Amino acid sequence: MKKFFEATDSVLVTHYQGLSVNQLDVLRAEMRKHGIMFKITKNRITKLALKDTKCKDIADMFSGPTAVALSQDVISSAKILTKFSKENQNLKILGGLMGEEVLKLEDVLKIATLPTLNEARAKIASILQSPAQKLLSILLAPGSKIAILALEKSKQST
Repeated sequence: MKKFFEATDSVLVTHYQGLSVNQLDVLRAEMRKHGIMFKITKNRITKLALKDTKCKDIADMFSGPTAVALSQDVISSAKILTKFSKENQNLKILGGLMGEEVLKLEDVLKIATLPTLNEARAKIASILQSPAQKLLSILLAPGSKIAILALEKSKQST
């Protein structure tokens, strides 16, 4: 457990009491697709493992039926857990850790609204691509259209 906590950038802590085995399997499968480990923990052992790690500040969250989501991408973890908890009232998000910052439930819910790294890349690419497409369409237009466009622009500037 200690190695898991030291190797991850984010840890989200949940209570899973009342979830069926099938529901937990569905959640684990969804997490696995995104490279996230969802693990049911034994609180006493987990608290011992947390003692000398960067995650020691979240030790008080480990009481009751606890499970953790361990990953390098806190946004994906937060999105999946938030969506699953809306569909299954028995999954309760308690908080967690991002880097060395302790997160409360409100923080996790805010993080869940952020775009993932791939979504952000796609938005940036579409923003950068848009002006290039406009320039290309102007350059590919027949010469008469370019002349008309230049004439209109010169009328606007005077």
